[in-house]
Amino acid sequence: MSLSKVFGGMTGVHVPHRKNTAEMPAVRMPAPDTVVIPTVMHIGAPAKPIVKAGDKVGVGQLIAEAGGYISAPIHATVSGTVKKVEDIVLSNGRSAPAIYIASDGEMRPYEGLEAPNISSLDELVAAAKASGIVGLGGAGFPTAVKLDVKDTARVDYLLINAAECEPYITSDTRTMLDKLDYIERGIALLKGLLKPKQVIFGVEKNKPAAIKALKQRFSGQSDVKICVLPSMYPQGGEKVLIHNSTGRTVPEGKLPLDVGVVILNVTTLAELEHYFETGMPLVEKTVTVDGSAVADPKNVIVPIGTTLEDLFNFCGGFACEPRKVLYGGPMMGTAVPNLEVPVLKNTNAVLAFDDYDAETPAETPCLRCGRCVDKCPMRLNPPAIAKAFSQNDGAALYKYRVNLCMECGACVYVCPAHQPIVQRHKLAKTMLRAWQTANPPADKPKDGQAKKKGGDR
Repeated sequence: MSLSKVFGGMTGVHVPHRKNTAEMPAVRMPAPDTVVIPTVMHIGAPAKPIVKAGDKVGVGQLIAEAGGYISAPIHATVSGTVKKVEDIVLSNGRSAPAIYIASDGEMRPYEGLEAPNISSLDELVAAAKASGIVGLGGAGFPTAVKLDVKDTARVDYLLINAAECEPYITSDTRTMLDKLDYIERGIALLKGLLKPKQVIFGVEKNKPAAIKALKQRFSGQSDVKICVLPSMYPQGGEKVLIHNSTGRTVPEGKLPLDVGVVILNVTTLAELEHYFETGMPLVEKTVTVDGSAVADPKNVIVPIGTTLEDLFNFCGGFACEPRKVLYGGPMMGTAVPNLEVPVLKNTNAVLAFDDYDAETPAETPCLRCGRCVDKCPMRLNPPAIAKAFSQNDGAALYKYRVNLCMECGACVYVCPAHQPIVQRHKLAKTMLRAWQTANPPADKPKDGQAKKKGGDR
């Protein structure tokens, strides 16, 4: 099965928008008593702490260096005193060192901050790395790596991901409404250095105020296009957005740049430009706080490392005892084990749900209705993958392209049997990696050679 057929005609599901806080400008939360800043808030190698207990720090001061090329430095988000550096358990179950800082309440900027001089692409990449900025739409991929384009002649499109397709989340919407000056100046800088043939903003049509603001601001720039897309989840998925905005397909195992695209989240863009102008690295996030268990939903500007307990308290606490609390949206969000976990760099929302909204329906046997296949944006075959997984058949998992799964949850959303499809696919990816380790590439079956399983289509 060719990849062009896999991607030919991206689909998805219609989910309720519930953008309850879209018209609420973000309010700034006072510094909490203590912040807990993990050294893992990005894809790649952990950052390496360079401070110790008793050290005095200012806002924006480097406290952990990048641990490699694909990594990101970390900065103090409050002024005060380092209390300790010790391991914490993250929401994914892994542990990592975290830097605890007791705030002095002053939010005093670090005296050594200085805006970078940027007149070349190399200087842009160096500044992006020093900023500590990662993908702020939720992915957490170090932004400097995305911008490290060796040959700008390859860049046809600079694509700005402003889709924000998950229910509830409106932090990107507020960026488009409240930080449009930074967005415009950031686009101007990137156009001059990356030299794309066209800039495209991909934004869902359920954000009329943001669309109007973008169109008015860029009306005189013929090389900037505001691409208004259907409100179809997962419109904001990287490969989905590239396909639906440019018509191009990112093949399996390839990167956006391989099809001429550099893609950035809209809030990532705004925060980059803020750093370029002020020298203040990424130390705070605008976070949507919402859900049926939240007393006073709102968008909050919060220091990274603030515990969820402090954040919810700022929003009036809970209207009822929460059954489930998530980082991110209800489709791809991660359930947190307790309220002591902190706001991370890539936290765009924190949601708390009551018993009714958090109830998980009982799983029943697969009906083989095909809804999951029909709604998968990557045109995968979950029943076939499930059969291959149950048989520990790595060759079949490779054939059915389980690695293409974005774990978006569209399949789960439409499944009448309430099958745990995403969880199964995560385990299947682990099984596939083990099979690939045991089977060198030359031994992998070509498409069509593996025995057909589970009604492939």
